[in-house]
Amino acid sequence: MAKKKVIDLDTYNALDAWAISLQEMYTSLRKAGLSVEISLAIIVEPGAYPDWILPSIPDRVDRIPYEDDDED
Repeated sequence: MAKKKVIDLDTYNALDAWAISLQEMYTSLRKAGLSVEISLAIIVEPGAYPDWILPSIPDRVDRIPYEDDDED
């Protein structure tokens, strides 16, 4: 029986993880029967990604009200 390769994501930087995710997504789309052109079109358009693939961006902007200093 072949031993399954385990990927430790802690050893990869963000660019490596991104490239791996693109490769896995392309492979899955092709395995699902989509053509090369359609698979690449889906990968190029992030709006086509399901919500669970792309993590949500945290809102780090403080909600401090804007104070206008030019009150004349």
